[in-house]
Amino acid sequence: MTDKALTLKRKFAETRFKIYGLASLFLAMVMLVVIISSMTYRSIPAFTNYGINLEIKLANEFIDKDDLDYRGIIRETIFSLDSECDDRKCRRSFSKLFSSGAAYDLRDALEEDESLYEKNFNFYILFSDDADLFYKFGIDKNLPENERRLNDQEILWLEGFQEKGLVEKKFSSNLFTNGDSREPEIAGVLGAVIGSMYTILITLIISFPIGVLAAIYLESFASKNRITDFIEVNINNLAAVPSIVFGLLGLALFINFFGMPRSAPLVGGCVLSLMTLPVIIIATRASLQSVPPSIREAALAMGASEMQVVFQHILPAALPGILTGTIIGLARAFGESAPLLLIGMVAFVVDIPQSVMDPATALPVQVYIWADSPERAFVAKTSAATLVLIFLLIIINLAAVILRKKYELKW
Repeated sequence: MTDKALTLKRKFAETRFKIYGLASLFLAMVMLVVIISSMTYRSIPAFTNYGINLEIKLANEFIDKDDLDYRGIIRETIFSLDSECDDRKCRRSFSKLFSSGAAYDLRDALEEDESLYEKNFNFYILFSDDADLFYKFGIDKNLPENERRLNDQEILWLEGFQEKGLVEKKFSSNLFTNGDSREPEIAGVLGAVIGSMYTILITLIISFPIGVLAAIYLESFASKNRITDFIEVNINNLAAVPSIVFGLLGLALFINFFGMPRSAPLVGGCVLSLMTLPVIIIATRASLQSVPPSIREAALAMGASEMQVVFQHILPAALPGILTGTIIGLARAFGESAPLLLIGMVAFVVDIPQSVMDPATALPVQVYIWADSPERAFVAKTSAATLVLIFLLIIINLAAVILRKKYELKW
């Protein structure tokens, strides 16, 4: 084969490799767009709620703020929509159309604005998840009543509200301001997001200094012998261990042995720090090795000690890679659910956690809980929570890129 033919063959091979690379990148982008688009489309119903504005009548009544029957006020208000519904069965069916969280919303509104006491005012009452889905997607009336979530009478009531122009559609702020709930129309991701933030904060506080110092010791100060070789091999192996194994370790060590509280972000952070440590150590060692040897040699030639060389010259130069590896490790930990399931963070937690010791759940676990719920309204909530999780992961990875660009040194 002539030199010209070999050159053409090599150029053709390079062009083909570039095409394969661009095709792979294009396919990855298409799959990402498909996933995001699918999640966005399925989550759209979760961002709106249907409700009805009714007049709460508190004027000319003696109000005992410490013993106010919020639930009774809501029942009396909604029953005024249908005065003919007077028997117990009818009232139970009628009240089923409205959210059970309306009483808590009324309590919060009155606590926020005490001027509402002893006067009449309009109040927005959410429909229940079944009624909300009726307005969003309709219902097949041809199905028998026992195969529908709403019977014929309930459908007539809902259609009557719509014909009278009472039904209003609003943005679902509950999704971002509430914690978890058994009722889909008032369930939110705030508690899970804060729980995840507390958990990742503990993970960062524990894993970053320990991981960086361990990597510095192994790379710059530890003697090269069988013990350090054994440690390095095991660190590399731990980086590939399934995350659920760390959950089992955390359950046995932190909860059963040390007696730490279940489902607390403190325990979750400790467990995730065990999983993140090998990643940070490996990334830090790789960053330290990437620093040109001339930096060390020049510092030693100027009379600097080994400690000064490492902490004043090599470590600052390796900082971009260290930060990038740390943030990528934290991003992986942020999206983990298996270790947290084993330490009890799968528990149903309504309250927003106020500290790392309070019971909490995490956003990936919240997605798992909602995906496993039988209510149809949780389908959209699951997709919406997944979008929030993806958005936060994008922010974390974007922070890694920004920090790397800011502190990167070009040799």
